[in-house]
Amino acid sequence: MNHKIVSYMVGRILQIEAALLLLPCLISLIYTEWHSSLALLASALIAFVIGCVCTHLLGKNDKMIFAKEGFAIVALAWISMSLVGALPFYISREIPKFVDAFFETVSGFTTTGASILTNVEKMSRGLLFWRSFTHWIGGMGVLVFVMAIFPQESGRSIHIMRAEMPGPSVGKLVPRIRTTAKLLYIIYIVMTVVQIVLMLFGGMPLFASVLHAFGTAGTGGFGILNDSIASYSPYLQWVIAIFMLLFGINFNLYYLFLIKHFRAALKSTELWVYLGIVAVSTTIITFNIYNTFNTFSDAVRTSFFQVSSIMTTTGFATADFNLWPSLSKTILLTLMFIGSCAGSTGGGIKVSRIIIVMKTIFRDIKRMLHPRSVGSVKFEGKILDLHTTNGVSVYFAIYFILFFIILLLISFGSAFDIETNFSAAAACFNNIGPGLGAVGPTSNFAAYTGFSKIVLSFAMLLGRLEIFPILLIFTPIFWKKK
Repeated sequence: MNHKIVSYMVGRILQIEAALLLLPCLISLIYTEWHSSLALLASALIAFVIGCVCTHLLGKNDKMIFAKEGFAIVALAWISMSLVGALPFYISREIPKFVDAFFETVSGFTTTGASILTNVEKMSRGLLFWRSFTHWIGGMGVLVFVMAIFPQESGRSIHIMRAEMPGPSVGKLVPRIRTTAKLLYIIYIVMTVVQIVLMLFGGMPLFASVLHAFGTAGTGGFGILNDSIASYSPYLQWVIAIFMLLFGINFNLYYLFLIKHFRAALKSTELWVYLGIVAVSTTIITFNIYNTFNTFSDAVRTSFFQVSSIMTTTGFATADFNLWPSLSKTILLTLMFIGSCAGSTGGGIKVSRIIIVMKTIFRDIKRMLHPRSVGSVKFEGKILDLHTTNGVSVYFAIYFILFFIILLLISFGSAFDIETNFSAAAACFNNIGPGLGAVGPTSNFAAYTGFSKIVLSFAMLLGRLEIFPILLIFTPIFWKKK
């Protein structure tokens, strides 16, 4: 393990975070919120000082970045920036307990959207901006952002990108990893700006448009009103719902569209399965809840919005689906686990893994019936090797073991029922936000104990970083030099 390059990169991340904290500080100054502006400025100074110590005293920039260093850099950077990112909430006392501030910040950076705030409308504009900005920063990945703006001496920066980007595998769109990171962020920024413009056309104020675009782009779901998106017009709800769906698509496909490889993009199996699940789920829920709405169009819009929000793990809501029939709630709970596409800003297991594991099961069933047959698993037109299929199977096994450990841990001393605890674990581990029962779309996570909030915070980190970076840093063998 090259500890010096790990420390160096974590320090660079904290320096970037210090610079990013100045933007909400400026927002606070514009709105003359002196208390929050001082809290943000103090947090920026703390982040910068710690970053300088890690970079110049403890770290060293060299070319030795391998897979092990990539996992360590990603895991420690995300934990560090969450701890520092919680400081503005805590210093300003707008969130008096540091555990709560840490939970809220982790929820922001991991684009989960689970909240402990009981009245978000009382929060200052500067901290509201920082809260939603964490979604946008964490959506594509802060280390991808660093690779996009800073030249990397190491040709092995792909190890960092693979450790941070969600999905079974991440490769280069173009030969240079820095160019790949730039392309991803250009697409990300353009889509965010387009959504802001469309919401401005719908009459939403600029401040609200920017923050909701941050929440949609990062598939995070932090709202600025207590009822999330419910009080906005049908037009604005459609815009947000469609963009949630778009941000849940693999960004590699957008690159293929940009270079006019339309046929290759439209051949994506994952894309059509993803859209098919959304279409089928929306149709079933629409007919299941139709009797509770005045018009059929209202039922379609409401069901599509909730399906798009849960499937992409965004977490915005326009209705209290806690009150819906069991069939609709069961579908939404299932979608929490499926999640969005690999290479998107969404969470969950990912559609690609679901496809691969289903094809692996069918291949093994075929082998049982025809022992001499030589079966293979194909995905996106390619035959997958044994390493890939085994990797997906191992991920599923570890995923469900960890899920039930998280469920067991938050159940200790909990006054909530099994529906609430189960959906809370699912909502945090899959980076969704709202669950069912006492953590539904009209409720929050404030009533959980401090211990449970820490467990759920690490569940969010595990889910956002695809388990392994966080899991590995807690294994002693990982830190050995050989």
